[in-house]
Amino acid sequence: MVSAVFHSPMDASLPLPRAGEGRGEGVVRAEAAPHPKKQRPPLDLRAFWMRVLPPLAGFGLLVLIWELVAMKSTTGFPSPLATWQQALTVFSDPFYSKGPNDQGVGWNVLSSLQRVALGFGLAAAVGIPAGFAIGRFEFLSRMLNPLISLLRPVSPLAWLPIGLLVFKGANPAAIWTIFICSIWPMVINTAVGVQRVPSDYMNVAKVLNLSEWKIFTKILFPAVLPYMLTGVRLAVGTAWLVIVAAEMLTGGVGIGFWVWDEWNNLNVANIIIAIFVIGIVGLVLEFALIKLATAFTFEEVKS
Repeated sequence: MVSAVFHSPMDASLPLPRAGEGRGEGVVRAEAAPHPKKQRPPLDLRAFWMRVLPPLAGFGLLVLIWELVAMKSTTGFPSPLATWQQALTVFSDPFYSKGPNDQGVGWNVLSSLQRVALGFGLAAAVGIPAGFAIGRFEFLSRMLNPLISLLRPVSPLAWLPIGLLVFKGANPAAIWTIFICSIWPMVINTAVGVQRVPSDYMNVAKVLNLSEWKIFTKILFPAVLPYMLTGVRLAVGTAWLVIVAAEMLTGGVGIGFWVWDEWNNLNVANIIIAIFVIGIVGLVLEFALIKLATAFTFEEVKS
């Protein structure tokens, strides 16, 4: 006799269906809820206008004063509109060349930048190692600090006759003037950075008996880099200021010579254009070095 065994629907002995089984049999699979879309932060119009309006107001004030001076001038001082029209003519062909004394503004700017690069590069090659040595060794610091304090305040153009006498040429004299004037910020800032390295770091180096090269590469250079880059930024600004004045006196090709040549031609509009070009190039150099210094500046993370 066969007996039938019936299980109730709630019998716990029956196996439960596993995930993925029983499709179409009333088994519902839970799906992950979609992530809500990130909403963009609302635009702060007040902060935007506070960044845009003040510079525009400053330029507007400059143009207004410029226009008033041009209206009151009896010597033919060019107005902003006349200068703008002349600028369009100048920059329509900035790289023309009709001889050594008649070249476009582009060639003059490139010549000045080349002199700045040479003089500044020589100053960096000498000034940065000298700054490390002065900051590292007290004897050198006491020996050279009086000389630096004596020579640093000397006007840049006072060094130009020395360069003309020694190098017998206008171009090397201009490079020499850039070198001697841009070396001081790098020497001073690098030396100050070395002297501000925490004494604990140097004590650890003594305990580990590190060589001078290891101390320089592992301790001094990373700690002094922000100071060094600040000195580099100040030196580039000084070099760009000096080259304009030096070229006005030495002649040749360069933005300073272009200013002086246009003055001899009584072309005041081109002089104003050159002033803006000098300012823009200096601003670009300053901005690039600020970004470089920011990239190597490390801030402590607050816990």
